[in-house]
Amino acid sequence: MPTLADSHVHLDDPRFDGDRGEVLARARAAGVASWIVPAVEAAAWPRLKALCAAEPDMHPAYGLHPMFLARHAPDHLRELEHWLSRERPVAVGEIGLDFHMEGLDAEVQHFYFRRQLELARAFDLPVIVHARRAVDEVIHALRRLGGLRGVVHSFAGSEQQARQLWDLGFHLGIGGPVTYARARRLRRIVAAMPSQWLLLESDAPDQPDANHRGQRNEPAHVLDVLRCVAALRGDAEEELAAATTANVRRLFALQR
Repeated sequence: MPTLADSHVHLDDPRFDGDRGEVLARARAAGVASWIVPAVEAAAWPRLKALCAAEPDMHPAYGLHPMFLARHAPDHLRELEHWLSRERPVAVGEIGLDFHMEGLDAEVQHFYFRRQLELARAFDLPVIVHARRAVDEVIHALRRLGGLRGVVHSFAGSEQQARQLWDLGFHLGIGGPVTYARARRLRRIVAAMPSQWLLLESDAPDQPDANHRGQRNEPAHVLDVLRCVAALRGDAEEELAAATTANVRRLFALQR
């Protein structure tokens, strides 16, 4: 059984409240031994901290997600600075830009994204980036500020955008979408990309793989993502698991 790391999972989501212990047990049985859990809003940070404190292999990231823009306030950026200083999480996230969802002011999104990138650079932390229909804008922001590292999770961009992100020192988070046959461009990118920039993720409880279409996603399903990606690349599953897990440990500075 390969040892895997889930580089992006929302285990604090209320949809896991009824059976979180069983979800973690299934994940461990599937070989998933560590989890990166990014926050989405300031109100969720204390709950996330408590959850991760109870599980030694569960690692929090704190940030303000663009899809929850209506719940953010400028004071939360000052709170975030204090949380980063006091808690020293593994990353700043989930942050980014979302130009797919209606009603999210682009200028306000850029304000929160830019400030959180500045905080990540100041604290020398990686960033976990959400980029939906906004990959070019994200790349521009990362390049303009400089001195950053991290992952664009659930990557859905082009080959050219992928190469630009690698050149900036950014990883691609790959999850359930790659398992769908219709995701031809993503599958081409994953098949040919350098393994050093590849991270596996579930994004649970969202984005289930093709084998669990229409169901609540779980971190155990990272194993299905691994099998699909290994087949696309012609890699041995054990070797790819070791490489992607090492990438997670290196990016997020996890102790063995």
